[in-house]
Amino acid sequence: MMIRMSMGYRVFNAFNILFLVALSFACLLPIIHILAISFSGSSEAGAGLVSLWPVGFTTSSYEFILKKPEFLTSIGVTLQRVSLGTVVGMLITLLVAYPLSKETHAFRMRTIYAWAFVFTILFNGGLIPWYMTIKWTGIMDTIWALVLPGAVPVFNIILLLNFFRGLPKELEESASIDGAGHWTTLWRIYAPLSMPAIATIMLFTIVNHWNSWFDGLILMKSHDNYPLSTYLQTILVRMDLTSVTGEALNNLREVSDRTAKAAQIFVGALPIMLVYPFLQRYFVKGIVMGSVKE
Repeated sequence: MMIRMSMGYRVFNAFNILFLVALSFACLLPIIHILAISFSGSSEAGAGLVSLWPVGFTTSSYEFILKKPEFLTSIGVTLQRVSLGTVVGMLITLLVAYPLSKETHAFRMRTIYAWAFVFTILFNGGLIPWYMTIKWTGIMDTIWALVLPGAVPVFNIILLLNFFRGLPKELEESASIDGAGHWTTLWRIYAPLSMPAIATIMLFTIVNHWNSWFDGLILMKSHDNYPLSTYLQTILVRMDLTSVTGEALNNLREVSDRTAKAAQIFVGALPIMLVYPFLQRYFVKGIVMGSVKE
């Protein structure tokens, strides 16, 4: 049966599509502008002549970054951090969200534990106690100093436990009748059905670890242990040239602060832009279903 759309609905639908297309294009403009600056000459970029197309095309900014062995080392550290941080964070999130999603009669201490986690969002000990705790554990200047302090993402836990609470209780009851325990129920029923929420949380975790630079700056003593964001911050924002070789200095003569920062932004954002399309289809569903319930 054909449903006839009113003229008002068709006008609204056309306006809505045009508005979303224009909004999407507006979101792409800054990225295109940054990319154009990164491929432009230092004098042209400094004079403000670059808009959406490179002026005085050059790859000097990228050569300045990519020719440094410290850059490749920092990429390795970041990949290691993202891999370990995502695995550890997702595992803890699943193991904490599952029991907290139970009703009070099934887990009597649920409310107390839930408020204990929420308390950590509202209050914290501050930077100095956080730094001293990490130092006393003996993980300073190691990859675990970048992974373990943020291994319990409370916001992600709340998001996932709300998603769990929205799943049909009959599935767990049926599995329990068949002899399944909590471990089997979590990994064979809850986890497969929660892929939208899990993918969303995984995206949050990857972006957080990839973009984080401050913890690497204060927890890593050696430049060889800097993650990518920290390395780029020290070289391109603070312009720390103590470890720059002569060849890199030659490239630096053709690089301005503006083009170098543009290259930094694009290189730092590129992996996330490549990962996001694969997880985007889960994003909206995971956010909505994980946030509307108590």
